[in-house]
Amino acid sequence: MLNKPMKADLHCHSRVSDGSIEIRELVSLARKSGVMTLAIVDHDTVDGLAEAETAGKEYGVKIISGIEISAFDYQRGRKAHVLGFLMDHPQQVGEACRPTLNKRQKTSEWIVETLFEAGYLITWDFVKMISSGSTNVYKQHIMHALMELGYTSALKGDLYKKLFAKPSDAASGGIAYSEIEYIDVFEAVKLIKKAGGVAVLAHPIGYKNMELIPELIEEAGLDGLEAWHPSHDDEAVNRILAEAEKYGLILTGGSDFHGMYDGKPNLLGSCNMSNKWIQRLYELKASQKHV
Repeated sequence: MLNKPMKADLHCHSRVSDGSIEIRELVSLARKSGVMTLAIVDHDTVDGLAEAETAGKEYGVKIISGIEISAFDYQRGRKAHVLGFLMDHPQQVGEACRPTLNKRQKTSEWIVETLFEAGYLITWDFVKMISSGSTNVYKQHIMHALMELGYTSALKGDLYKKLFAKPSDAASGGIAYSEIEYIDVFEAVKLIKKAGGVAVLAHPIGYKNMELIPELIEEAGLDGLEAWHPSHDDEAVNRILAEAEKYGLILTGGSDFHGMYDGKPNLLGSCNMSNKWIQRLYELKASQKHV
């Protein structure tokens, strides 16, 4: 019996995408942290869902199946991530996201080649070894490799900015800056809904997506908002609560835990949500089956 209060964390990442911890270890850590309901929402892949279910049964942690789709609001030129929960047909979503994975891999290979040409003694084979177990090579893996090679001691410090800074009117950007073409955010929500899932807009204030909400509801059937997240302070949470009440949306929350690949210390379960909203999530899912 745990002495810690039970928590729910519906936003964390494993080594299957850009987290540093294997799924089984992540579920074990959740149990030790008092997180008894967990959603591992790896980016653009559902490859780890079966392993998560098995580990959940082993450690007594309730697993809510999920994904985080890396999408884009092309009307406003902003990233917009969408969380999908309790999908009846997760493989449909995984296959639809496969082009994103392919683009990300090609971009990462280009980044490594660019760094090598710039004088960094980094190779694609070494980075692939660092990223073993992931569906993709991410910037986190490249930075991890550079740390191992002695170029930096921080994952997201000065070197990260030097390499990956976004171009602006005042500067040309990092030498390895590159963006891929992501799925349209409206299509991402529709994709999750078509697969029988519950679609939630991730960290909407952190990504400046609040004005997108009514459009996603009307045009794509958005179900909820992520309120509790490391990028949201109390004022932001209250603003999201008001928006959810206005439109009758459910709320979720999570730590966005990536292990050692977090930009700053970020504990699993640090942005937990109450059991009331877990129940609402399941009720919404049940009601959709009868529509």
